[in-house]
Amino acid sequence: MSTKFCVERPADSIPVAGQYDVVVCGGGPAGFIAAIAAARGGARTALVERYGFLGGMATAGIVAPLSVFTYNGEKVIGGIPWEFCERLQAMGGGLIEKPLGNVAFEPELYKLCCQRMVLEAGVELYTNSYLSGCICNAGTLEAIFIDNKNGTEALKAKVFIDCTGDADLAWAAGAPMQPSEGKPLQPLSSYFVLSGVDTSTPRMQQAMHHNRQGVNCHCVEIRDTLLAHKEEWGIPEFGGPWFCTTLQPGVVTVNMTRTAADATSNRDFSRAECILREQAFTMARVLKEHFPEFKDSYISAVAVQAGVRETRRIIGAHTITADEYVSAFHYPDSVSRGAHPIDIHVANGASQNVTFLKTPAYVPYRALYSPGFGNLLVAGRCISADKTAFASLRVQASCMGTGQAAGIAASMAAASGCSVRDVDIDLLTTRLRELGAVLN
Repeated sequence: MSTKFCVERPADSIPVAGQYDVVVCGGGPAGFIAAIAAARGGARTALVERYGFLGGMATAGIVAPLSVFTYNGEKVIGGIPWEFCERLQAMGGGLIEKPLGNVAFEPELYKLCCQRMVLEAGVELYTNSYLSGCICNAGTLEAIFIDNKNGTEALKAKVFIDCTGDADLAWAAGAPMQPSEGKPLQPLSSYFVLSGVDTSTPRMQQAMHHNRQGVNCHCVEIRDTLLAHKEEWGIPEFGGPWFCTTLQPGVVTVNMTRTAADATSNRDFSRAECILREQAFTMARVLKEHFPEFKDSYISAVAVQAGVRETRRIIGAHTITADEYVSAFHYPDSVSRGAHPIDIHVANGASQNVTFLKTPAYVPYRALYSPGFGNLLVAGRCISADKTAFASLRVQASCMGTGQAAGIAASMAAASGCSVRDVDIDLLTTRLRELGAVLN
């Protein structure tokens, strides 16, 4: 029987590195948009990111494309997120695929575009900084702790926004989390980048462009062949495969690795990432040996971190249910929308359950905060939704939309001194519409 040993760390005085109106934790699609929105709303804003660059799952995870911005011929996610897509395209780093509005991108230019927009808005950046704790008294967050090369530092703010994806701040503050509903978490996947691919063939041209509504854009021909030879070729469990252009000649991102794991457990996440990296090279070899488009291909990058589909979500003032989501129920406090199919990957095996929406769904503001916490908002994968609704809302365009709503709401709460619960919904939705958000 093992014994758990503990050591005591001397209690130090933690220096306060900055005091702000709004502090955003996590610089992924939800977080960098939230920070821009808060700063443009007049709030002195800081953004904490554990990597040395922004973009989160898009850049650290190479998760492509960004989806879904338009549906049934109409824009679903607008405002700052759409401005970002247009700026990225103008830089030569993005391709807005019409009519669906999925956005293929080049990861390095994505990082640069994020950085430019965040700094232009006046946001103060704390990159290479890991959220390590917080002080929360009676539902009020007083400060967060970050660890970096300066040691442990504290940041204070009037309002905090958790955009960590895993609800790390909300969890540390003691906010209640959604139950598992008796179902396992969706699996992790590590994207990889293949160079030297013949992208001119009809099969690859169709596979690497995601512009067909109501279609799962995986490459059916390659999938069927892989399944038929799974044992013979030594292929592990896989998904898709999905390929996406990076706008560079002969280069595609590949989404096909998968393994079950809990990304909120350090040990489990470490184990899973080792498995996924092995899988990436196995899959690259299989593609190279058996499919003509890949005969000269090679891995030029594996994602910095595994793509995480599902971990913690708060229990908010309202939890978005599957029935509400599928029926496109319009809430009186709707602040964002979602149009991606309900996309549930099984924890073990190659199957995937996909349900396409008839009408884009809505996200209420009440799903962005926990009732017992007056100065904490969440956005992105942390929001309050059941497993089915979440399986659509977890994607990047939807995360950007909730980030925009949280950023504006946080700036309003900080300016008025009110609880996030008491933000004027009519004024919030007016300001979101002025930015270009689509709430109808």
